[in-house]
Amino acid sequence: MARRLVVSLVGVVVVVFGLLIGNLVAGNVPSLGLDLQGGASVTLQPEGTYDAKALDVALTIIRARVDSIGVSEPEIIRQGDTVVVNLPGVEDQQRALDIIGKQGQLLLRPVLQAGTVNTGADTTVPSASTVVDSTLPAASGPGSSRLVAATTVPPSTSSPTTVAATQSSTPSLAEILANQDANDPNAAVVLLGRNGDVYSAGPAGASGLVFSNDASAEINNGTWSVVVSLLQGSAGEDVWNALSTRCFNKDATCPTGQIAIALDGEVISAPVVQQAVFTGGNVQISGSFTEAEARDLAKILEFGAVPVKFSVATVQTVSPTLGKDSLRAAIISGLVGVLLVMLFFFFYYRLLTIVVVSGLAVSGAFLWSIIAYLSKTNGLALTLSGVAGIVVSIGVTVDSYVVFFERLKDELVSGKTMRGAAQRSFTSAWRTILAADTVSFIGAIILWKLTVGSVRGFAFFLGLSTLTDVFVAYLFTRPAILLLARSKFMAGRNVLGVTVSKEATA
Repeated sequence: MARRLVVSLVGVVVVVFGLLIGNLVAGNVPSLGLDLQGGASVTLQPEGTYDAKALDVALTIIRARVDSIGVSEPEIIRQGDTVVVNLPGVEDQQRALDIIGKQGQLLLRPVLQAGTVNTGADTTVPSASTVVDSTLPAASGPGSSRLVAATTVPPSTSSPTTVAATQSSTPSLAEILANQDANDPNAAVVLLGRNGDVYSAGPAGASGLVFSNDASAEINNGTWSVVVSLLQGSAGEDVWNALSTRCFNKDATCPTGQIAIALDGEVISAPVVQQAVFTGGNVQISGSFTEAEARDLAKILEFGAVPVKFSVATVQTVSPTLGKDSLRAAIISGLVGVLLVMLFFFFYYRLLTIVVVSGLAVSGAFLWSIIAYLSKTNGLALTLSGVAGIVVSIGVTVDSYVVFFERLKDELVSGKTMRGAAQRSFTSAWRTILAADTVSFIGAIILWKLTVGSVRGFAFFLGLSTLTDVFVAYLFTRPAILLLARSKFMAGRNVLGVTVSKEATA
């Protein structure tokens, strides 16, 4: 019996602190939420007409886009029809906000002309750009995907047509942009590119709905490109092929051979089509992309257009300094709470306080390791509400010790030996501990299922801490008390207000 108790006690200590050391060596640490490390909170307001189903689909796509940029524990909360997106600790905040803000239509338009904006006194209107060919990779066998390469052309190496800004009969570029609906799929529009390029584009020949949710950024021969899959049949390939054939043949509706991929009226890329018909199901877009540009384009094409158009109502930022202050306050409050609990145990339970301190240390190390691992693998982040859940769970853990020690005290007062009292009291207390922890865990599950936002964080960490308490109570606290009850260390000492005789530990 004693050997099994020693194995259990030593085994728990070795496993828990082994996990702690392993996480530290691997560099795994708990990720902090928006309120503890700073970040951004974006409020999106839907525009126009939409239904509840479309809004649910929009939330799913927004969540996928946010997850794809690698933000730890983003919060996407629906408050009525308003959507709040919290982004804790993003490395490139503006890039993340740009991706989230692109929630309108993804339209594929034939390019009529392309040019650059003159930064001088005159306004440049689009002119034809130079077509740059790229090499097509050969198909490697039956059923292989045939990639259609296209190159993003920086317009323009040809001389643009310039119209003086003072000519009142010709509207300026700013006037054109202000007086058009860039997201109208049935209208010919003038669009700006990300690098200041300007495109004259015809009515949309397709939308982002032709693409499946499969797009990736790849590097070939040192050059980044994007490969995206088409939906089969009339919903995808047929629509795309109708547009690509027009541009490949450079007919009157697509004289440049380019397709402008426009999101919210901004041209993300304008590749030159190099094949009329796509039979392999994949489209490859290549050009002078950086890695970040290729990955961003892949995300946009993969998740397509959101069925509800959003405007960014507010953008609020939490500074890292404020986050650090919140974290410092959370740590101080937790330490003060633990210290007060330890003082209570020291004055009331005296010697057995060493078991409580050791148990809380094991619980803390185990909980830290779990949070650090989940932060690394699943993007879990510790928020201020999560810290509150952990602090509350300390009370659950303390209740377990109080129940055990009070049962032990009752056994000693009734004349039982320390050895016999320890075993009997734990058997009796274990049922109470398990029932109390079960109730706490069920409450955490209900909160998790029925609430959103920070309350869910509180519920998750409360539930996790409760499970940790069950683990530590049975595998650490129980063998620690039973071994102490068998040791000569307890002989003649005052335990719970009762002096243990030498015979009582035998």
